Amino acid sequence: MPAIAVIGAQWGDEGKGKIVDLLAERVSIVVRFSGGDNAGHTVVNPQGEFKLHIIPSGIFYPHTTCIIGNGTVVNPAILLDEIEQLSGRGVDTSRLIISDRAHLIMPYHTLLDGLEEDKRGSGALGTTRRGIGPAFTDKAARLGIRTGDLLDKKTFRERLRTVLEYKNAILTKVYDSQPLSPDEIYQQYCRYGEQLAPYVRETTTILDEALRRGEQVLLEGAQGAMLDPDFGTYPYITSSSPLAGGASVGAGLGPTHITHVLAVFKAYCSRVGGGPMPTELKDDTGESIRQKGHEYGTTTGRARRCGWFDGVAARLATRINGFTKAAITRLDVLDHLPKVKLCVAYSLDGKEIDYFPSSISDLARCQPLYEEFPGWQTCTNDIRKIEQLPAEARQYLKRLEELINCPISIVSVGQKRGQTIEVKPVIKRSSGTANLPDPEHPSH
Repeated sequence: MPAIAVIGAQWGDEGKGKIVDLLAERVSIVVRFSGGDNAGHTVVNPQGEFKLHIIPSGIFYPHTTCIIGNGTVVNPAILLDEIEQLSGRGVDTSRLIISDRAHLIMPYHTLLDGLEEDKRGSGALGTTRRGIGPAFTDKAARLGIRTGDLLDKKTFRERLRTVLEYKNAILTKVYDSQPLSPDEIYQQYCRYGEQLAPYVRETTTILDEALRRGEQVLLEGAQGAMLDPDFGTYPYITSSSPLAGGASVGAGLGPTHITHVLAVFKAYCSRVGGGPMPTELKDDTGESIRQKGHEYGTTTGRARRCGWFDGVAARLATRINGFTKAAITRLDVLDHLPKVKLCVAYSLDGKEIDYFPSSISDLARCQPLYEEFPGWQTCTNDIRKIEQLPAEARQYLKRLEELINCPISIVSVGQKRGQTIEVKPVIKRSSGTANLPDPEHPSH
């Protein structure tokens, strides 16, 4: 059986958590392949509402193994707290596995993240200050410490000593900050290692064996394509690749195993933090979308910037990911609007362009060129078939499909698992898994 990658197609916060939760019932393994606890996935299912930060959204199914892949960075304190919270609410976490190749977020990473942001002043990138960027920097600089290192205390102590000498020099000489104690960090992380030891394993063999047995694997992305280090709004980007290509590397399986790439788009756009966003609405319409969509960061609580759907950015996301199917989320957030708009091109210095500029100075000068559509002004929360949607909503979705050049397979009309229209199943249910709740009678 193939692997399917679920990719955020905008600036993150597209609703990937719900889509993964919906599909995870039909697979054997879900792998989180990128990012860290800077990403937040909100899941609403029969067990309640959950805000996940690093554990894959498939954790709610007892038959699904969930892997935190080698492409992630892990803060042990955050992860252990998340495990405890889930267990306290009756969620079985025994099928959670952590790659022994995943890098650790250390105390100096979170400290440096905050100090670096403060140093940038008005040019701050808007990071979550959780140490994600510095941890990935150390990975590339060969200064990282991995989860597997915690299982060998002697090796870990020596590795920590070497790295901390360098980090303390930066803290004291560059930032005039106090040095960190190697003994305190060593003891603390040894305790973390003892608690995490049952979960830490070599994961490439697990995935390979599952695929050889014909089992289905779902690859769960974090953030979105427009935050990719190469193709996003650099330097206002994330630190690991959220693209389909990154799914192969971050999960530890060959790219030929990925036969479907599912794009997750919101019916509008949002982003957290700094950086250009051509369709941003700084008016009452933007505020009404924010309030109706509860657009506040799962991880930080920060208000998200909201705007109309950006077809130019969407076309770039499709090109660099090779999307085969699309999920459109939060269509219901637009239910109340008398009209909706789609950005189909930009005007840059008076010239119409249909591409997404690599330069943020160019992008900041881009003015969106819109097509306007009549709103449907009808509640869509209880609709479960595409043909039951108002004609205006179907017209809007048809134009979206043309812009992204990818067939729409899922339309989400609410937060709950059952509030979903499956136009064409992305993954067919097998006889070995339980059916989803009746969408007309969701147990939420």
